[in-house]
Amino acid sequence: SSEITDESLGQQITQADLIRIFEMSKDRNLYQNLSSSMFPTIHGSDEIKKGILLMLFGGVAKRTVEKTSLRGDVNVCIVGDPSTAKSQFLKQVADFSPRCVYTSGKASSAAGLTAAVVKDEESGEFVIEAGALLLADNGVCCIDEFDKMDVRDQVAIHEAMEQQTISITKAGVKAVLNARTSILAAANPIGGRYDRSKSLQQNIQLSAPIMSRFDLF
Repeated sequence: SSEITDESLGQQITQADLIRIFEMSKDRNLYQNLSSSMFPTIHGSDEIKKGILLMLFGGVAKRTVEKTSLRGDVNVCIVGDPSTAKSQFLKQVADFSPRCVYTSGKASSAAGLTAAVVKDEESGEFVIEAGALLLADNGVCCIDEFDKMDVRDQVAIHEAMEQQTISITKAGVKAVLNARTSILAAANPIGGRYDRSKSLQQNIQLSAPIMSRFDLF
């Protein structure tokens, strides 16, 4: 997959686009207008729309003086009662985002999310088959039914969510692959109803390590 550089992006933008962007930059309500125009078919949920908008823009990846890499991608988890358009948010992001992979947590295994080592039928050699997080490199990975994922499968994406890499050592194949992706997850609370008298962690069946990797809930 070819890297998107400032030069290649500049070649795709016309003069009319640049003028339009410059006009938009002067709009005082730009943040509100962008978030409200993103999901016109979904009424309300303004906070969720703004959160998804921030995730699509992304942050800035940094490298500290001690050579520590800090990711710039934002991970968002939508928690809510059934029939509150959570899956619809994920589907619509998958529709208009240029590099986005939609998957269901219940039906996905650890190998399906990260990568699998399979034997090539023609050559007989072991090759790496990319999973959802690798396919969504430099994009968004939407994971529905996140709370229903197996705990072992959730552990597999710990590294991808923080270090943004996937390490594989299987069948003589050793590789470190890039997974610079933002994760947009949707989860239902325990019992199907969100109890406001309890804390967030008491409402969803997610481990502390996976919760710490989400920036917005």
